Amino acid sequence: MSQRTAWVLSNGLIGMDNQSIGLAEALGLDVHIRRIQPMAPWSSLPPSLWLAPLRFLTPDSDRLEPPWPDVVIGTGRLNVAASVAIREQSRGRTLNIRIQHPRISLAKFDFVVAPQHDHCRGSNVIETVGAVGRMSHARLDEGAARFAPLLAGLPRPFVTVLLGGSNSRYILDAAFARRLAGQLGESLRSNGGSLLVTPSRRTGAEVVAPFAELLNKVPGRLWDGQHDNPYFGWLALADYIVVTADSVNMASEAAFTGKPVLVAGLTGRSNKFEQFHRSLQERGCTRPFTGELVNWQYAPLDETRRAASLIRQQTGW
Repeated sequence: MSQRTAWVLSNGLIGMDNQSIGLAEALGLDVHIRRIQPMAPWSSLPPSLWLAPLRFLTPDSDRLEPPWPDVVIGTGRLNVAASVAIREQSRGRTLNIRIQHPRISLAKFDFVVAPQHDHCRGSNVIETVGAVGRMSHARLDEGAARFAPLLAGLPRPFVTVLLGGSNSRYILDAAFARRLAGQLGESLRSNGGSLLVTPSRRTGAEVVAPFAELLNKVPGRLWDGQHDNPYFGWLALADYIVVTADSVNMASEAAFTGKPVLVAGLTGRSNKFEQFHRSLQERGCTRPFTGELVNWQYAPLDETRRAASLIRQQTGW
């Protein structure tokens, strides 16, 4: 039997795309990215109000037309209506897998893979602790082999720091960055080790600056955003991981490694994020960062392959 094809509907949001691609890869599908952008006013409307979602796309969008794929996977509001339309146009032959709560009738999807804090319930829903994604042992091993030479001569332990950015719920500003950098600097000066800092696309220059200054005083590396991202390598090589609280994806990926994951809290409040972080703490994956680096063991978090396994069981693949 030939490999099943999957269209991953992309709106150009890397964090969303990685969830869809990661699940498709875990299912062993032949992945094809379909980049789409709905026209106004549809892009501002809830998916339930969209008309002809396969037609009203910007000219630079990929065309969505037969032959339809075996599977369509999407994450985020902007491609919900298109995925439903593809399933309908294929007369149900295309399996429609939605990641995160679609905010429309769940009956329009074959599977919905949603984190527990989305409060999405239904017979076709697979609940996950945190986000699915592209993290895998093979990707970690490749990253470790590739980036280990850049760390030659640096003292252990390696403390990998994953920096996010401000969002609608949390504030990650210069004051927070100075405080976190100060805590990490004190820990390294007392206990030894090296700092490996990787900002995200959302990290402001004012947040990076205190870590760049710190690395003039303690051993380590800071990704400059210009060369290849060492994200997977530095996760694989870490002895400890410190992650800011604003990103479900980063915390989920850090917990995949089985390394001690310490969450640095931010100014702000979000019931959904707090529920997510509580669930990781209850599983033993994470602890709050208080300035101390501590060791413990837990079962690594691998919700991508668990969700893929449940889908295969129910489809008979």
